[in-house]
Amino acid sequence: MALRGPRVWLWRWRRNPLKRTADAVESWVLLGAWAVTVLVGVTVGLATAGSVERGLARERAEWRPVQARLTDQAPDVSNGEQMWAKVGWTAPDGTHRTGQARVRPGSEAGAAVTIWTDRTGRLVTEPATPTQARLRAALSGGLVGASAAIVPFVGGRMVRGRLERRRIDQWGAEWARFGPLWRRTTG
Repeated sequence: MALRGPRVWLWRWRRNPLKRTADAVESWVLLGAWAVTVLVGVTVGLATAGSVERGLARERAEWRPVQARLTDQAPDVSNGEQMWAKVGWTAPDGTHRTGQARVRPGSEAGAAVTIWTDRTGRLVTEPATPTQARLRAALSGGLVGASAAIVPFVGGRMVRGRLERRRIDQWGAEWARFGPLWRRTTG
């Protein structure tokens, strides 16, 4: 275990006669990478959340519930879960449409079923409630923002790793130059 002294805040930017130019560059690269990581993550996350929420609000505004009729009797199953069955409805342009919708088991042919359609009369899922939309937007924004923040974070780590390799190479060159001088004996 390494012996460590007390933690000193902002130690990378303090004056020190032993600090090299590479140490200063590394400190600024690290600060810049963290700042860009946070900025990109927050910006992309908020933009994604706003986009998702606007899209779900548009769906709530455009999609309408429609009364459809069951075309065939739904099988009566004992587990009580809703099942898919064929339904028919009239689109806004007056055409008759058919599709699959979830219904209660044992529903009779001709039973009324509420389905959701878009402006053209195509069958869609029920739109998200405002609370569900906020949750979906927050989760999407958080995931996309975190994913986008990985790019500058990894870029900063790569630059820092390159600086570290360069510093080790410089130490090796200095050791090769001065190491033999330390081995000389007087006599």
